[in-house]
Amino acid sequence: MILIAGPCVLENRENVMRIAEALMPYHEDCTKDFYFKASFDKANRTSIDSFRGPGLDEGLKLLQEVKNQFGYKILTDVHDASQPKSAAEVADILQIPAFLCRQTDLLVAAAKTDAIVNIKKGQFLAPQAMKHSVGKVLKTRGCNEVNFENAKKYNVWLCERGSTFGYGNLVVDMRGLVIMREFAPVIFDATHSVQMPASGSDSSGGDSSFIPYLSRAAASVGVDGFFFETHFDPSVALSDGPNMIKLDDLSKLIEQIDAIREIVE
Repeated sequence: MILIAGPCVLENRENVMRIAEALMPYHEDCTKDFYFKASFDKANRTSIDSFRGPGLDEGLKLLQEVKNQFGYKILTDVHDASQPKSAAEVADILQIPAFLCRQTDLLVAAAKTDAIVNIKKGQFLAPQAMKHSVGKVLKTRGCNEVNFENAKKYNVWLCERGSTFGYGNLVVDMRGLVIMREFAPVIFDATHSVQMPASGSDSSGGDSSFIPYLSRAAASVGVDGFFFETHFDPSVALSDGPNMIKLDDLSKLIEQIDAIREIVE
């Protein structure tokens, strides 16, 4: 099972290392393909005054330090076509943010690296439409046929993170997991799926109490992996705290997911 976990954004070094160290059991678990996730920049924050992170250069240095110290593979976001080449020198996965999943130049730039490309489904798109985003990466990498096996071979993933439902709310249509899996391996992002985007304040809200329910449902439907933003204290996290899962609660949920996957498979 692919498992992606870490803080939303790179905070101070002490916090990042504390979270990274707590995730070591998943790296050591031979049943997991573990990736440490953190963003060097959050370019889509609700307010211009919100914390964005240390930026590309300092952020990549810190991610390289995490990689060196713990041996983790790394996932980080890229936001424009100038970033993938540098980011791929450290990151094993380049993640395309949901709002940018149709940005051809960004997808092509990411595809020109050796990194896995994890494309988040736009909150505004039907799952069927994601085949076009997968196709942009595949064609750049020399493959014209969009199907699961080719996407797996050419290292393209899709990520479900909920769909816009009215204003300031998201829902997850579990049918979308099945549909998108026809095009590429699918990761379920449980923490962003409970987000309440720009819900009336200067930052997005969320309801983390629903994370276990959606995660167990996704495991029963069948996905290739899970994505969790996590923190030792979500209440002090500098980004996405309301929809994070606490580090202390993650292991129980992973055990439940493993048990469901064993039954389903």
